[in-house]
Amino acid sequence: MTKPRKIIFVCLGNICRSPSAEAIFIHKIRDRKLDHLFKVDSAGLHNYHSGENADSRMINHANKRGYSLDSISRQITRNDLQEFDLIVAMDNSNLYRLKEMATNEQKTKIFKITDFLSDSVYSEVPDPYYGGYQGFEDVLDILEAAVDALIDTLIKE
Repeated sequence: MTKPRKIIFVCLGNICRSPSAEAIFIHKIRDRKLDHLFKVDSAGLHNYHSGENADSRMINHANKRGYSLDSISRQITRNDLQEFDLIVAMDNSNLYRLKEMATNEQKTKIFKITDFLSDSVYSEVPDPYYGGYQGFEDVLDILEAAVDALIDTLIKE
């Protein structure tokens, strides 16, 4: 039996985008009966919200789509960069910061979630924290499409 692939989703504070990506990924791999193939987590570049639940607005929007955001925010560590097989950033700034932290070998496993979308107008997942209702919906739309594309890519490998 093969070891599960370890994937971590990363955003700035780990209360909106990355826990949503984690929850959507978990939901979709369970639906496809692929959950035995993956170990999934999320983290933030900063510790602003470490130990907290996801943003209540994000939780509400995700719940309406059937996703459960129950992870607790934490800051990414250098050990995570070593331990995880795939490190998935939500935007260009996150990508840049992760690559600054990583060794040359680790840099090869860092991607943006939108890298897996072939026909999207989005090059990154925008931070909905200071936006309104539509910002949270947009994030979920982008993440649903990107997670599907990511899973398709991973199961073809």
